[in-house]
Amino acid sequence: MILSYHPCFEGEKNLLCAGREPGADDLDAIRSADAVILPQGCYQSLYEMARQNCKHVFPNFDARFKYKGKIGQIQLFREKNVPHPKTETHINIDTFSLKYGEIPPKPPFIFPFVFKFDWGGEGDHVFLIKSPEDFMRILQTAKKLENSSQKGFILQEYIPSENRSLRVVIIGQTMVSYWRIQHEIESFTSNIAKGAVVDFDTDPELQKEAVKAVKDFCLRTGIDLAGFDILFSSGPGVNTPLFLEINYFFGRRGLGGSEKFYGILNREIVKWTDRIGLSKKIPVNKKT
Repeated sequence: MILSYHPCFEGEKNLLCAGREPGADDLDAIRSADAVILPQGCYQSLYEMARQNCKHVFPNFDARFKYKGKIGQIQLFREKNVPHPKTETHINIDTFSLKYGEIPPKPPFIFPFVFKFDWGGEGDHVFLIKSPEDFMRILQTAKKLENSSQKGFILQEYIPSENRSLRVVIIGQTMVSYWRIQHEIESFTSNIAKGAVVDFDTDPELQKEAVKAVKDFCLRTGIDLAGFDILFSSGPGVNTPLFLEINYFFGRRGLGGSEKFYGILNREIVKWTDRIGLSKKIPVNKKT
């Protein structure tokens, strides 16, 4: 029996767990299932219940819940030895102060460098630090946010990239890549939500290198539904794809919108069930 918690994929049994923790009924259903399909927004509790009580679960969110936030992602990049910008991680202001003192005599990287809070997406909570004054202001902001239990930040070297980044999306075994190019000079982020435009065609060889690197990374981590942000330095030297972030919630405009995204997702779920020998159990009127 295929159990689906995804509102856009029809299994033999369909449940929703939005806005609530899973309970005894969910546990019984999961234990009776041959496979469980989960939505991107599932709670960690539902994911762990599914993983512990059913052999086949899609998507694979092991890395998402083990390596949380931007700090966790840097840990994962280091463990898997993938190229990424030089980075310092700090779980709070106290760990930073222990290393640099209350007023740091100098920043860990030359100006400009990048400051990222441990949370947020689409370019939010990411700042280009251009001066000691910028640095002190953002540290003061971080200290204030800790009072509301929002802790953790990373400091990262700035990689000149001609105001563009590459998004590589993996959906099952399908991979899609496209550039996000920012033409607004005042903005250093290249997120579509911040005004960047999509370009599928430029530098195809660089795109191939990035897709290859992401595919290898996903094979080693089990990730099968995420959007990766990749940078290529515009400076001299070898054009190595640098891993920047993993987005388990990602925009769909670069994929052609939600309808096209769900079309790809449904097809990949069907292929996944076929690989595990369960495709014949999908209802004929499945949504695609």
